[in-house]
Amino acid sequence: MNILEKELKAYHNIEFLDSPEARPIRIISEYSFPEKVFREEKVDKVIVFFGSARILPIDTPNLSPIQKEMAQYYDDARTLASKITQWTKTLKEPEAFMLCSGGGPGIMEAANRGAYEADGRSIGLNIALPFEQNPNPYITPTFNFEFHYFFMRKFWFANLLEAIVVFPGGFGTFDELFEVLTLIQTEKMIKKRPIVLYGANFWNKVVNLEYLAEVGMISPDDLDLFKIVSTVDEAYTYIVSELSDTHKL
Repeated sequence: MNILEKELKAYHNIEFLDSPEARPIRIISEYSFPEKVFREEKVDKVIVFFGSARILPIDTPNLSPIQKEMAQYYDDARTLASKITQWTKTLKEPEAFMLCSGGGPGIMEAANRGAYEADGRSIGLNIALPFEQNPNPYITPTFNFEFHYFFMRKFWFANLLEAIVVFPGGFGTFDELFEVLTLIQTEKMIKKRPIVLYGANFWNKVVNLEYLAEVGMISPDDLDLFKIVSTVDEAYTYIVSELSDTHKL
């Protein structure tokens, strides 16, 4: 009689775990692992920065004129993240609001970098993509996550969200912005969160939200769900004021 090799337990079998049949297990893992980390580290409120992975720092070599123009948003995101992180340190719970980004380059890197430069911890919710998306070096290692499923990554953005700053970006940035607006509009998020659209020149050119209200596609009150700003000080003052009022700080 042949002696059979000892079979791996199913949850140790990488071939099985990578199979279509194990998709539910992978989805649950992308819920349960971040939940474990956030619970152990006592993280339950985040301020999220969204924006393009393609916006580069001004000192990047060989930038085109338009890239140089857009580079200002990198600097502003970095400065704003630093100021917000410094503010959180003045609170009774210094990490009551932790900064969170999509974990990649561009505006995401600027946000994590600003928090890092203010000696704060920050989160990166990365996503596996064929291009652009690699973890930036400023994420706190404990909070360096990588997701396969967009919807699980979106869940964690929304589940912890207390405020959001949306810098110029493309399809991904618009996707995240309008999903959050829809959740608040439809009261899937019970309370209103401060939503800042950073860069009036950009936002007023690329989308006419007032027209949506004018033609009845959204209610006029829906325009109050967000605030368009053009400076770091405007964004900072609005976010701190809103969070201070909401949480009685």
